[in-house]
Amino acid sequence: MRQCLTNPNGGYYTKGLASCSDADPFGLAGDFITSPEISQIFGELVGIWFMTEWMAQGRPSAGVQFIEIGPGRGTLMSDILRTVGQFKTFANAISAVWLVEAGDGLRKRQKHLLCGETAALDEVRDASGKNVWFEATSKQGIPVRWVEDIALLPGRGEGDAPVPFIVAHEFFDALPIHAFESVAPKPEGAELDPKAQLLTEAELRRRRSPSASKQPQWRELLVAPTTPSLTSMLSRDSESGTPSGHKEADPEFQLTLAKASTPSSLVIPERPRYRALKSQVSSRIEVSPESSRYVMDFAHRIGGDSQPSSPSSVTKSNPAGAALIIDYGPLDTVPVNSLRAIRKHKIISPFVYAGDADISVDVDFGALADAALEASPGVEIHGPVEQGMWLTQLGIKERAERLSRELAAQESTGAKSQALEKRKSDLETGWKRLVEAGPKGMGKAYKVMAIVPENGGRRRPVGFGGHVVG
Repeated sequence: MRQCLTNPNGGYYTKGLASCSDADPFGLAGDFITSPEISQIFGELVGIWFMTEWMAQGRPSAGVQFIEIGPGRGTLMSDILRTVGQFKTFANAISAVWLVEAGDGLRKRQKHLLCGETAALDEVRDASGKNVWFEATSKQGIPVRWVEDIALLPGRGEGDAPVPFIVAHEFFDALPIHAFESVAPKPEGAELDPKAQLLTEAELRRRRSPSASKQPQWRELLVAPTTPSLTSMLSRDSESGTPSGHKEADPEFQLTLAKASTPSSLVIPERPRYRALKSQVSSRIEVSPESSRYVMDFAHRIGGDSQPSSPSSVTKSNPAGAALIIDYGPLDTVPVNSLRAIRKHKIISPFVYAGDADISVDVDFGALADAALEASPGVEIHGPVEQGMWLTQLGIKERAERLSRELAAQESTGAKSQALEKRKSDLETGWKRLVEAGPKGMGKAYKVMAIVPENGGRRRPVGFGGHVVG
């Protein structure tokens, strides 16, 4: 997944886009469309949600930093800034916008949208000389800064970013996973093949012990080349003269079960969350250590470190900020068999069109919550809840009705009238698609989870059963 999506020499998201007229993965002309591209209301309500958190946390007058992970075209952040710009006190408290983006081409598009085509994009170093980023100035006059990984963001914990407002929309689904299957114990006396896998002496002793053969074990699902059959080879030759795109390419790779324990299978799935599933032979799980790394960073920035590793990494005495994670996945179960590719708005095998198709998995929200709570005692988790419910509580229907009235009030004649009718139709179908639960809707498949400062559960955020306070 990592190589296909972010390899600098041909990754799906990191390919160079020479200009903003070049094709990108997003929108109707691309491979998939995201909520901010469907309706401006989505980004507006995300901005409003962060403002309600800012109000609930005492309206800090400075030091607010928006951080978006995987910003796409920049549409979501553009709508957020446009919306919060209408609330001057909140807007004046924003000191910077940070975008975590690995692709040069997408970075160009984000800069054009947020800062203008003629805005300069400069390389900047902080006073220490260690932290480097790209920077431009937004249309609202706010510094916009780009880094390639969240680890490169300065101000972890406290100091440079005392109030981090973090949004990750359709980001975690693109992070690499490990997949495992529980296999039945080997028959007593089965031979070990020491050449099958390099193992430590301790592991060899464990596997030779009498108890080892009586317990199911995790085996990792690995990617291996396919072995084409004679029939498929003859079929491919007979179709070689057909027009390009007539038939989807045969997968060159496949998932295969490891014949012996791998290092990952001995460590990653041995957490309480997966313990019960291990005893059920043929159970499968998907685990994303990289997702845990990101969400733990969110928790550190909002609530402080659980175990400071250095004097500069101290626990925050006053946790502040919030993170919003919006993605698709089950509410409370472990994802399984969810590896997929998306190309031209269709789900296809993840083992074809490497670098030319989006690869994604379902997000394990339960694992994200566990990792965040483990990382910092200064945070609490709300959700996940279904996106449709979250947007409804934030007033998506009322906002859509107001925009519809504004469009109806505009005077229009001739061609302009047709354009207005299309805008009204797109507005209506767009907001409903975001909340509807049907096969074409996004309201049930997508979930929303929030990380906020720990307060003993006394205050629930807006959209998660709470109300506007402060």
